[in-house]
Amino acid sequence: MAGKIFFSVSMSLDGFIAPESPNELMGRQWMELQQWVFQQRFFRENLKLGQGGEEGRDNDILRQTFERTGASVMGKRLFDAGEQAWPEEAPFHTPVFVVTHEKRDPWERPGGTVFHFVNDGIGSALEQARKAAGDRDVRIAGGGATIVQYLNAGLVDEFSLALSPVLFGAGIRLFEGVDANRIALEPIRAEPTQRVTHLTYAVRKR
Repeated sequence: MAGKIFFSVSMSLDGFIAPESPNELMGRQWMELQQWVFQQRFFRENLKLGQGGEEGRDNDILRQTFERTGASVMGKRLFDAGEQAWPEEAPFHTPVFVVTHEKRDPWERPGGTVFHFVNDGIGSALEQARKAAGDRDVRIAGGGATIVQYLNAGLVDEFSLALSPVLFGAGIRLFEGVDANRIALEPIRAEPTQRVTHLTYAVRKR
């Protein structure tokens, strides 16, 4: 049985998931947005940053998201930023399918992450990711424009937001360009923790 198609991102209270410029991805606002992640034991384990870190519901959610993911899909903008920022052993440990116009051979990293570059659209990338994921889920890793493309195409089953107590004021909005006339949301869970509020929704046709 095929798994679900989902995305899971951190979002500011005013609806942004990243700064406008990729050069600011490690800037103050983005670091504040992701602060809840950096504190967790699983994050430190996955990136081999050493022992320590918090345990609790935030940590459990990070681990569960990782464990359910059999393959990921991402846009070229996110890949370009990550290629500069990820450690040699990229944190996915599964196949990743990059939607791009660039023709490039697969890029294999230590630890099981292999980036595949898909030149014929989001449908092809998702089909390849489904095959690679098997019974596990496919995560649309981002960025915002790629997530919206999959939402508007009716290809997302559910999503989770980690709503962080941060204001951006400007940047990349998660739902910029979404076709709200075609999409309805069904609440699944709302889980506040000390650092963020986790919101999970099923996606339905309106």
